Amino acid sequence: MKYVTESRNPATLHIDTMTTTEILRTINAEDQKVAPALSDPRTITTLGKIADHMASVYQSGHHTYYIGAGTSGRLGILDAVELVPTYGITGTEIEGLIAGGSRAMYVAVEGAEDSAELAVHDLQEKQLSAADMVIGIAASGRTPYVIGGLDYARSLGAKTASIACNPDALVSPHADWPVEIVVGPEVVTGSTRMKAGTAQKLALNMLSTTAMIKSGKVYGNLMVDLKPTNEKLVDRAKRIIQEATGASAVESAQAYAAADKSPQVAIVMLAAHVPAATAKAALAQHQGRVALAIAGIQQ
Repeated sequence: MKYVTESRNPATLHIDTMTTTEILRTINAEDQKVAPALSDPRTITTLGKIADHMASVYQSGHHTYYIGAGTSGRLGILDAVELVPTYGITGTEIEGLIAGGSRAMYVAVEGAEDSAELAVHDLQEKQLSAADMVIGIAASGRTPYVIGGLDYARSLGAKTASIACNPDALVSPHADWPVEIVVGPEVVTGSTRMKAGTAQKLALNMLSTTAMIKSGKVYGNLMVDLKPTNEKLVDRAKRIIQEATGASAVESAQAYAAADKSPQVAIVMLAAHVPAATAKAALAQHQGRVALAIAGIQQ
């Protein structure tokens, strides 16, 4: 079987003789093919089903696991860890697993991606259940680690999805919701950290961001459940409160303190003119959705 991701790119057959500027322009021209590849209506529809299920899994207190090897595994981990400060999750609700374990983030672990059994072991360590979800990421669409993990998840009754960058990918029949983002041959043949990696990152951005929005982590277009773990994020949290309510800097800072550093609670306090305890209760009643909490108080 011939894989698009392993094919030679006709536009770069002589890239080794190009000037620096020509190389950069060529890479940029190829990168511009990536985003449109995700806009196919069938792709968007499938991504929507995955995102909705991710949101449902999160809201029910269960877990979504990204699994992959090499660049694909690293991208899953990157997406998952960024959700912690951005959306205030703990880091276990959406988690990335890479073939070979944490060491594989920095160095290649020989043979890890070729082991379907290793994925089963990794998911068993996480005590995967039917209520959880597994998303397999594989640029080639043929990684045994990913296929093995998806098969194990399905054997438990867990929903699964896959993200590949080849048509008719081997991994696709192993997922409930397969996504194939075909971005064409790479600038450097087989270097799937480039266009394929960018496509996977864009897809993961779309999935996790949509799931978090659907889970009440965004009010308007403001991230209202971020974890203010440093000075920059503390300042951002206070500015978010200002933007959302129109309150002054002083009022926003006071509400932020009274809300135990929760922008969500502070926004409800200021918008509905209620104390922190009432705001917290309203948010709990409406699954953390700020707009619904405010509306519920004002009825």
